[in-house]
Amino acid sequence: MYMRTFSAAALAVVATGVAAQDGSILVQSTTSTQASGLYDHLLPIFEEETGIEVNVVAVGTGQAIQNARNCDGDVLLVHAQDQEEQFVEDGMGVERHDLMYNDFVVVGPASDPAGIAGMTDAQDAFAQIAEAEAPFASRGDESGTHSKELQLWDSAGVDVEAASGGWYRETGSGMGQTLNTAVGMEAYTLTDRATWISFENRGDFEIAVEGDEDLFNQYGVILVNPDECPSVNAEAGQAFVDWLISEAGQEAIASYELDGQQLFFPNAEG
Repeated sequence: MYMRTFSAAALAVVATGVAAQDGSILVQSTTSTQASGLYDHLLPIFEEETGIEVNVVAVGTGQAIQNARNCDGDVLLVHAQDQEEQFVEDGMGVERHDLMYNDFVVVGPASDPAGIAGMTDAQDAFAQIAEAEAPFASRGDESGTHSKELQLWDSAGVDVEAASGGWYRETGSGMGQTLNTAVGMEAYTLTDRATWISFENRGDFEIAVEGDEDLFNQYGVILVNPDECPSVNAEAGQAFVDWLISEAGQEAIASYELDGQQLFFPNAEG
């Protein structure tokens, strides 16, 4: 059973496998969209306009996609484009839409043991962390963030499997818990910027690496295919997808800020 937290946006506790009811949908989503507070901002607007209740399961992208493959959900909103496109290609999704983006950043302690502070080349920074054998906390959970992190290690020519349990530590947890672990062990980690902005237990941690185009973080939204999953509330689910990529939905995404900082940047086609 996966748990969802209540909020004013009508998030609720739900057991996987529950069929969508008329007027309500289940969204399988990544943790960053929930942890950042984005749904608390968006869902009341959508629900007021449509009367459709939106329930969210927030897990790592890999788990969210697997849940949707198991027909546990009506809409998929995640950030691993290759996996999203494969989901549609396999017939499990109707159509993938670009929705919004932000970026990943590498954060670490002010002591900066690997000397990467201020770097703008993520590949070089990762190579430098490995060379220094500086502590690094990985989500290790097949999330979109974890997938991006593994791509960066691979590009840097670093075998993190060989380093696992040494300077490289896998938490198997979400982004918030991994950030807490990183702060506790004075380790670098990769995080999406939205979660970092909303994270409060920073200690002396700072952004060390940012600005590399390889750190671009695209989100997509997909209606789960009702032909493969008869339980899908296709009408209400499509209404949510259509609203998110509409001018009104895109404006709502753009208007969400924390501490004066915009967390997500809408980029739906058209």
